[in-house]
Amino acid sequence: MELQQVQRQSAEIRALYHGLERKIHGSEWTVEEDALAFLTDAGLVGRLVMDEQGRWPSSDGPTLPAKIGECVWWLAVLAERTGLDLDACVEGFLRERSAALGANATLNARERA
Repeated sequence: MELQQVQRQSAEIRALYHGLERKIHGSEWTVEEDALAFLTDAGLVGRLVMDEQGRWPSSDGPTLPAKIGECVWWLAVLAERTGLDLDACVEGFLRERSAALGANATLNARERA
């Protein structure tokens, strides 16, 4: 799935959640509340990685793939709600890191692929 499609579909799903929030709470979550929800889920990714590596007790909660997917979803939502293009954000970051680390980083990444 392309990042543009991820961002579009994420915005559609988030709009459905906004409907639930209005019904339950009388208002939609703010961007700040969305950011906090992302941080909570990102912390859970850490715990699930520890669980997968045998460094944290197992639970019957969410799985690592599901929680990583949810974190990507939150990032797409946050990009959309702040007027950013997710694809441009990721592409710009990768370009900047490659430039900062030098051509060897790009060559090494290609060799590993």
